[in-house]
Amino acid sequence: MDGGSGLNILYVATLDAIRVPRVELRAISSPFHGVIPGTQAYPLGQIDLPVTFGDRANFRTELLTFEVVDFPGSYHAILGRPCYAKFMAIPNYIYLKLKMPRPNDIITMGSTFSHAYTCDREHYELATGIANSTELPKLRDAATPAIPSESASTSAFRPTEETKAVEIDPADPAKTVRVGTKLPAK
Repeated sequence: MDGGSGLNILYVATLDAIRVPRVELRAISSPFHGVIPGTQAYPLGQIDLPVTFGDRANFRTELLTFEVVDFPGSYHAILGRPCYAKFMAIPNYIYLKLKMPRPNDIITMGSTFSHAYTCDREHYELATGIANSTELPKLRDAATPAIPSESASTSAFRPTEETKAVEIDPADPAKTVRVGTKLPAK
């Protein structure tokens, strides 16, 4: 699970492994960023699939929308914030636990540190291989050294109104902050 992801992602190899026909994908034309280093990705489509957490005695199933992608990944799927919200799940990354409510009890899912390390290592090696094989040559070819012009200011910030210096440390008058003089009193 990835609390930083705004999408639920399913890799096409996983879709094929669970024998869901690709004709069931809904067309989508919106790209997303951050999954392939340095570039945008276009999903093959979207699909709604039931996801279950728990065991026979205590489980919960919800229908989640996945973006189906056709590029290599070290996972079967990435469950992001939409999954957390739908299940009202609370992650604890330190203990590798995920807890979610059920009417009679709490569902607790967990993993081991050795499994998490193996997944992280595989993901790092895959991401590094992708970045080195496609992105770095593109960046190297496109990169040109930037030579700043002498007329360029050292600061991009320019106040739009008059400002005054206000001391922030009475013991050191050199430490100041600039504040707009035409700010409302509130």
